[in-house]
Amino acid sequence: MDSFVEKMAVVTGGGTGMGRELVRQLVASGCHVATCDINLDAMEETSEIALAGTQFDVRLTTHLCDVSDEADVLAFRDQLQARHHVEHLDLVFNNAGIGGGGSFVTDEDRMAWEKTFDVCWYGVYYGSRVFLPMLMRSPKSHLVNTSSINGFWATVGPRTPHTAYCAAKFAVKGFTEALNIDLRLHAPHVMAHVVMPGHIGTDIGRNSIDAHGGPDLKQIRKNLAERGVRDDQISDEELNDLVIAQGRRFRDEAPTTASEAAAIILDAVRQENWRILVGEDAVFIDESVRGNPEFAYEPEFLKRINDQGHLGFFRRGT
Repeated sequence: MDSFVEKMAVVTGGGTGMGRELVRQLVASGCHVATCDINLDAMEETSEIALAGTQFDVRLTTHLCDVSDEADVLAFRDQLQARHHVEHLDLVFNNAGIGGGGSFVTDEDRMAWEKTFDVCWYGVYYGSRVFLPMLMRSPKSHLVNTSSINGFWATVGPRTPHTAYCAAKFAVKGFTEALNIDLRLHAPHVMAHVVMPGHIGTDIGRNSIDAHGGPDLKQIRKNLAERGVRDDQISDEELNDLVIAQGRRFRDEAPTTASEAAAIILDAVRQENWRILVGEDAVFIDESVRGNPEFAYEPEFLKRINDQGHLGFFRRGT
């Protein structure tokens, strides 16, 4: 697929971050796009930004959809077919995701764990299940599923449990790799890609908090206590401000911007690279984990990554 002009794409999680940039760059390339999110205001902002930056006469529609709910994804499909008057798709980007549900052992409320897993895994599963028939109606099409470095390295540091997100991202990676064999046998004109970003400058931290109904201050205080940090002098308001500030730092200190990440992904799709590592940190960590997988979860492993100039944010945050 050398050109996206007049192609038809779906992007989930298009309200912010990589999703917004995928929408913007696709529209700027002449591609028609249907994007969904749970935040209508964010999608409207995405639409304004994308349409202001293109010289093409394209269709861009926004849709309210919780990708962890199959009925919502089916309704999204029906809406885009009606509004775009299409029966086929050329590109599907299952991009939506949130964090949360870190500890499987100590977290008292399993709802956060299951919410994170449902969005990050079932969002990809339902998106693939619902839109694959439309992709198969195109002469040549691409299914692009977002995993993570946490799809092959199940941690953000030895002092921070990260089980729900990692479990989902491992599932996305394994599913997409296996799906490519299935597609070669039964629909060779469709190609599946697995995207594995490193630290990308997005608002996933803040978006995740909003998706879970606000910061879990009780769990945050418990985590601080486990690390030997006294929190008795910190008010709930101050703690909430610290959480927001950390989310901003995650976005602003990232070595790869959301715009750069989207450009890497789209270039890889054009070149038909099915395995897409995004960022120098992702490349280095991938090589390091494959080189010595048993060492990958030792404290010295993260230090080695930090010494190479990667994941400095996580060293300070763990």
